[in-house]
Amino acid sequence: MIAVLFIACALILLVGAPIMVALGLSAAIALEIDGRPLIIVLQTVFQSLDSFNLMAIPFFVLAGNLMQSGGIARRLIALANALVGWIHGGLGAVAVVTSMLFATVSGSSSATTAAIGSTLIPAMQRKGYPKAFAASVTAASGELGAIIPPSIPMVIYGLAANVSVASLFIAGIIPGLLITASLVLTVYVVTRIKGFDEVVPLSFGGWMSGLWTAFRQALLALLMPALILGGIYGGFFTPTEASCVAVLYGLFVGLFVYRELSFKDLPRVLARSAVMSSIIMLIVAFAAVFAYLLTVNQVPQKVAGMLGAISDNPVLFLLLTNVLLLLVGMFIEALAAILILAPILAPVAVSFGIDPIHFGMVMIVNLAIGMVTPPVGVNLFVVCQIAGLKLEQLVRYLLIFLGVLIANVLIITYVPAVSTALL
Repeated sequence: MIAVLFIACALILLVGAPIMVALGLSAAIALEIDGRPLIIVLQTVFQSLDSFNLMAIPFFVLAGNLMQSGGIARRLIALANALVGWIHGGLGAVAVVTSMLFATVSGSSSATTAAIGSTLIPAMQRKGYPKAFAASVTAASGELGAIIPPSIPMVIYGLAANVSVASLFIAGIIPGLLITASLVLTVYVVTRIKGFDEVVPLSFGGWMSGLWTAFRQALLALLMPALILGGIYGGFFTPTEASCVAVLYGLFVGLFVYRELSFKDLPRVLARSAVMSSIIMLIVAFAAVFAYLLTVNQVPQKVAGMLGAISDNPVLFLLLTNVLLLLVGMFIEALAAILILAPILAPVAVSFGIDPIHFGMVMIVNLAIGMVTPPVGVNLFVVCQIAGLKLEQLVRYLLIFLGVLIANVLIITYVPAVSTALL
């Protein structure tokens, strides 16, 4: 039955069907061949969506879209430019820092990439950056949307592995800052070697003045993640309740403070959020059916036994897990991969004495890299469309950033304190 499940899923993906169709249809085929009632599909779909924690996803999606439409992205770009725009390769560094800042209100890698790329890729081109470099740095930094809290993949992992979403949010702070710093350093080194985007002379007083002005203008945008994380960590509300607070905050700021969001814009924002949320929920629902079949056939126990037979060393287990997740991330969308693999791998990790929150960050950061690796890297498709490039034209610079991201994965994997220090 499991062989039928995976073969059917692979064949359906090969013909170009969406991941949600592949997951649901392959599960139905496996059930039919095994002689089990297909009503199991419907029962599992509805049961998987009947979750209080899962309600956070549409609200975080809506909050991110409200903040994006309400002038938040523009103010965050101005803040990032004031902060790091004066260094060598400043505009590339601005793309990284802005992605980090915007990730605190979007919760989505692809949304972060689209919002930042649509403004900064053309700006980098006008300043003399090669198109391929501008697109590559934007795609790579866009993955911060999945790592910096509030993160939709963290909500999904918390649901699939039965761990605290609030703890995952806190655990993502230091890894997100680490990846941001490493990408900024990479941009600096590459631009210094290649000689584009020269340093703009700026006095310390001028830098502080510009930074203070940009900070004041972006202050309300920066308060949103502080409100969410502070409220959750302070015990004032749950992650789901925090998502609702974020929506109200985004509405208030966009409509009445920045006034760049009008009531006539709301139907468009709501419709876009509904579509994004529906896609995510469909993936969650049909991945739950797939995961159900894995569970009833004791696949997690068999995988644990197989890994235990190879070695009882947690270091080797984490290495094998990294390789597996990087390969899976190249072919399967991150949310679906989390729903399928977390119930299998998380219990095995715990049996090796690995903290489930730490393992969650290892899994999420690994699969986030899948968003910038072909053939299904969503961020790559977004930046190629914006820059007017073909995927193969990105390879030269993309490999540099992928190397940096993999180095970050190894640090996060083998230095647990990076994820757990703030818990």
